[in-house]
Amino acid sequence: MNASTVKELATPLCALRLLATDFEHLPAPNVGVSTIFPGRLELSFHGDAEDLGGFAAFETWRQALGAEPHAVEFSVQSGGRTYVLSTYTEFAGASVRLVAYGPGPMASAGAEVAW
Repeated sequence: MNASTVKELATPLCALRLLATDFEHLPAPNVGVSTIFPGRLELSFHGDAEDLGGFAAFETWRQALGAEPHAVEFSVQSGGRTYVLSTYTEFAGASVRLVAYGPGPMASAGAEVAW
């Protein structure tokens, strides 16, 4: 069911407020709240080879929120140019999706990225 009012987004917005207070020292994520998934808060991390594509920030948040390591999914996008890590957890009544994007081995015209 799509949200039609801001009140219907209260759960993820309150979770975001608590995250900003409780985890102010953690790396800043991109934040998403959607009327399509009104109970979900998305924290995403983007980067390049120097910072492992935001994967380090993803792992820091995964640990802080207590998401199980075995629940992390790995996928590949854009013909091998982008690696993706994602998982879901709960925080303050909201479903929280953590997702990180980084360069895959095909990121720079076939050149391998050293991990």
